[in-house]
Amino acid sequence: MIRQPITLYTDGSSSGNPGPGGYGIVLECGNLRREISGGYLLTTNNRMELMAVIVGLEAIRWQGADVNVVSDSSYVVKAINEGWLTSWQAKGWKKVKNPDLWQRLAALLLRHNVRFHWVKGHAGHPQNECCDRLAVAAGEAARQAGGPIDEGYEANKEVEK
Repeated sequence: MIRQPITLYTDGSSSGNPGPGGYGIVLECGNLRREISGGYLLTTNNRMELMAVIVGLEAIRWQGADVNVVSDSSYVVKAINEGWLTSWQAKGWKKVKNPDLWQRLAALLLRHNVRFHWVKGHAGHPQNECCDRLAVAAGEAARQAGGPIDEGYEANKEVEK
């Protein structure tokens, strides 16, 4: 069975850095569209940018999907496209911010054929704007509800500084 390529649009946000934060995802495959979001009481923008990509890739139900990730995060896109992730892996994840999320992403990249594309944020791109709205709303909902906790952030506070 030949499957259509998937476009995974992602964004992350935090109100304060660290502060309440969220991620937003739009998955598109042919004429199908799915929106996903989630938030944490205390996290960082970069962690939420990564979580968006991770959760989006985890939502794909089959192996070997052709996925185009579209993100406004230079941090995420450059880490992949400029080989930072490969270097961090080779060095045993030493002095890497957010190693828990990078390791999780590295494993997911082995499951699919993924290409990363950067898009300018807050520039009117419809799916990126939707992801931003989802991320902001999820962070606000986490703030109002008093959780959940981003345990990875809590565990890596010292490296994050």
